[in-house]
Amino acid sequence: MPQQKDIVKIAIQMPGAYPQLIQLDQVSRCVLPVIKRMLTSVYATERNLLGRCAEDLYKGIQSSDSGVRCDSLKLLADVSTDITFAQEFISRDGHSLLVKIVEDAHESVSHLSLPHFYGLEAPLIMTHTLTAFMELMDHGIVSWENLSSVFIKKIAGFVNAKVLDTSIQQVSLAILESMVLSSSSLFNEVKQEITLERLISHLQVTNQQLQTKAMALLMAMLQAGGEADRQNIIHSSSSVGDEMAHYLYVLQTVRLNHLEARMRTPLDSYNQEQRDMLHELRQAAFETESESGLSNERRRSLCAKEFKKLGFSNNSNPGQDLSRCPPGLLALDTMAYFASRYPDAYSRFVLENSSREDKHECPFARSSIQLTLILCEILRIGEPPSETGSDYHPIFFAQDRLLEEFFCICIQLLNKTWKEMRATQEDFDKVMQVVREQITRTLSSKPTSLELFKNKVNALNYSEILKLRQTERLHQEETLAPPVLELKERLKPELLELIRQQRLNRLCHGTLFRKISSRRRQDKLWYCRLSPNHKVLHYGDVEGETETPSIEALQEKIPVADIKNVVTGKDCPHMKENKGKQTKEVLDLAFSITYDVEEYSLNFIASSRTDFCLWTDGLNVLLGKEMSSESMRSELEILLSMEIKLRLLDLENVPIPDMAPPIPKPPSNFNFCYDFSQAEQ
Repeated sequence: MPQQKDIVKIAIQMPGAYPQLIQLDQVSRCVLPVIKRMLTSVYATERNLLGRCAEDLYKGIQSSDSGVRCDSLKLLADVSTDITFAQEFISRDGHSLLVKIVEDAHESVSHLSLPHFYGLEAPLIMTHTLTAFMELMDHGIVSWENLSSVFIKKIAGFVNAKVLDTSIQQVSLAILESMVLSSSSLFNEVKQEITLERLISHLQVTNQQLQTKAMALLMAMLQAGGEADRQNIIHSSSSVGDEMAHYLYVLQTVRLNHLEARMRTPLDSYNQEQRDMLHELRQAAFETESESGLSNERRRSLCAKEFKKLGFSNNSNPGQDLSRCPPGLLALDTMAYFASRYPDAYSRFVLENSSREDKHECPFARSSIQLTLILCEILRIGEPPSETGSDYHPIFFAQDRLLEEFFCICIQLLNKTWKEMRATQEDFDKVMQVVREQITRTLSSKPTSLELFKNKVNALNYSEILKLRQTERLHQEETLAPPVLELKERLKPELLELIRQQRLNRLCHGTLFRKISSRRRQDKLWYCRLSPNHKVLHYGDVEGETETPSIEALQEKIPVADIKNVVTGKDCPHMKENKGKQTKEVLDLAFSITYDVEEYSLNFIASSRTDFCLWTDGLNVLLGKEMSSESMRSELEILLSMEIKLRLLDLENVPIPDMAPPIPKPPSNFNFCYDFSQAEQ
């Protein structure tokens, strides 16, 4: 039996009784007005309760009792998520009171202290204050632009502080992110206060929530700013250190890898949206008449003809050209972006090549697909970030859609290079190799803007590429010519002896080392040096980083004749004692000498890799062994290169033969020689 429209079931619970489901009729005439009055009364009661709660909390956060104040702020942070309560609290100007608490924070807040009346609970109070403020502002009742510069500087100060409670910094980062996204004026203020170095330092901590908030603020600043602002954010420091370069590289890699899904997805011929994108490319290039009056066969013939002019290999089904992954749909995206963003350049490219002779036309679609693949390989889209990578492109941070804008510049470069090479379809691969070289050489100069990249890459035309290739080829051939290699081998002993003497001189001068105990204390210093006659190794403790101590001041000594061996890394006795506790960095700098009957050892930890190489080489020279450090190999190569260039100065522009000239045969007799004995008689 169908339910009647004027009958409603309502759940009612009387005081002290179980809930009951009561069926009521005549709702439209009598029950509904009663329910409406009840709900109005309940809402008014709830509003009054929230108003009293807001009033109590407003007074509580001003209490002289720090415990009451802390509890009130904690409760405020919890209940501020309710918009009705937020309206009540803000109507009492409660948000201004929170702002004042932040603004009144003492300058020493970076050391976890607020004004003295906040007591030991200052960090907790500030965390609750900022959390409550953030919750209230999220409702949009009060504009972010009403905030004072003092407040913004205080929040930025919390973020920039090197020692501060992480909870305070997390909320401060979230507040700054909301400021940046709310208005350009606030973005400019935040930009002046927050440096990239500080945000990068927050990405290095182990606290994942702090890392997330720092990354969110960084992305918000990059998105909110224009091209010039992005460059200023990234280049705010005079130089980018190795660690910061690594994090910029990781950020770049993570963002570019968002394109991986499109790169690995082939075109679906049954997807209407993708088919429409293909036909929009065709229609944007050719002014076609209305196709509605054409027969299906005539329409297919017209489309195939125009897709062929566009440069698709399979003109009857162009989607097959985009089935290869990579670049997949990413190639379609870049072509569509070029056609919509730069319609004049797109039409000029297509029409110019479709009107050429067949053997000299540059196929737009085929070139675009291959160029997109090249850009994916250069930018390493789809590759996970390396743990040691630091090769980032400053231009990336000056542009939202880097790949698409790169493509728009490079596809026009490709057309220009094609004409310079007077290429045909058979030269397609050669042209793409030249274009790849043009792009990689230009990116290696680290351009900071698209305009700079465009100017540089266009200046690097085909003739310049040929000159660079020829110069590099000549340099390579000269270096590897057999006579030059033979000359190198003859010069090596002399130069190795020079390096040996330099190593021994360095040992005679000596080096300051630090003692590292099991507690990692590095406050004790000791000095070690070789005697001028190279027969004794002197060492001893010193006070502070003073000048080179005299040999007499060093009490301990080891005769070189007693030294048995030099060991490095994990083979050192002091590394074996703390096996598993030493970092790779320390292992790479550790070396020891064993003396007498290998029962005693003198242990070293160099301050740098350079000192490690100098000392291990010098000690090996003393023991009559070969030097084997990477520093020695590098120095030998530099000295050989310099000596070879000096020796070959007189042979500039003279070709060096691969083979020595043949020695002529001896003469049949030596009658042409003058006999001095007969002249004397």
